[in-house]
Amino acid sequence: MSDQTTPQDPQTQHPEPEQPAQNIPHPGLTDDMRQQPDHGEESYVGSGRLEGKRALITGGDSGIGRAVALAFAREGADVAIVYLPDEEEDAQETVRLVEAAGRRALTLPGDIRDEAFCAQLVERTVSELGGLDVLVNNAAYQMAQDGGLLDLTTEQLDRTFKTNLYAMFWITKAALPHLQPGSSIINTTSVQAYEPSPQLIDYATTKAGILNFTKALAQQVAEQGIRVNAVAPGPIWTPLIPATMPEEKVKEFGADTPLGRAGQPAELAPAYVFFASQESSYITGERIGVTGGRTLA
Repeated sequence: MSDQTTPQDPQTQHPEPEQPAQNIPHPGLTDDMRQQPDHGEESYVGSGRLEGKRALITGGDSGIGRAVALAFAREGADVAIVYLPDEEEDAQETVRLVEAAGRRALTLPGDIRDEAFCAQLVERTVSELGGLDVLVNNAAYQMAQDGGLLDLTTEQLDRTFKTNLYAMFWITKAALPHLQPGSSIINTTSVQAYEPSPQLIDYATTKAGILNFTKALAQQVAEQGIRVNAVAPGPIWTPLIPATMPEEKVKEFGADTPLGRAGQPAELAPAYVFFASQESSYITGERIGVTGGRTLA
């Protein structure tokens, strides 16, 4: 658990490796993790920076998405979250946190690899929340392959690209007609865009694509008063890790960072709040790295 006001050593502020050497079924539920992530439940304190805004967050059921939904709600935003139907249990906990902050939560279960669903989730958000001010393209798929490219199937490649890239294009395209001057689009890229792991060649490729999508779109929509930025996480402790990586990798996850540990979802949320708020009004086409000290070239 972290505290926003008391100075702390960032090396020991959160649990250090070893994490439990654990695998859980994909897509991964938070309650199945023996070491629970910190989403800011006890630490994040809002100050009205997003009062009255309407936000749509893909992958909002757990991990980074849950932490962002919680922070947005405590800053005054209503939140729609998109997630796979198998993740309903996690989604309902996110709903509970958003509603406990006094804001509305809209659930949108479905598969973003379906272009029609991507259009529908935007329309439902606009209809039920009364508009859209902040879009967070956060959902992602990864599955480590120790055999590298030779073990990468066309099925996995298709799933990774459709979840991470195609859906971002489809959802953003559907959202743009509804965004007004002052709106913000925030995409989740990764340290993998800069330092790709051989076992994650397909995932890393999509994360580099997300970075370039962010830069290009920011130039396209600047004249409309819409800002587009990205957050680049390093190793962050979420259900995705034990659900997609070998046990030995899970155990030492994050140990290779200068801070010597994995990050927690709660440590990502302030970057998304910053990009969603007017405090970042002169920033577009940029990225913030939250990597535990790993440099982004």
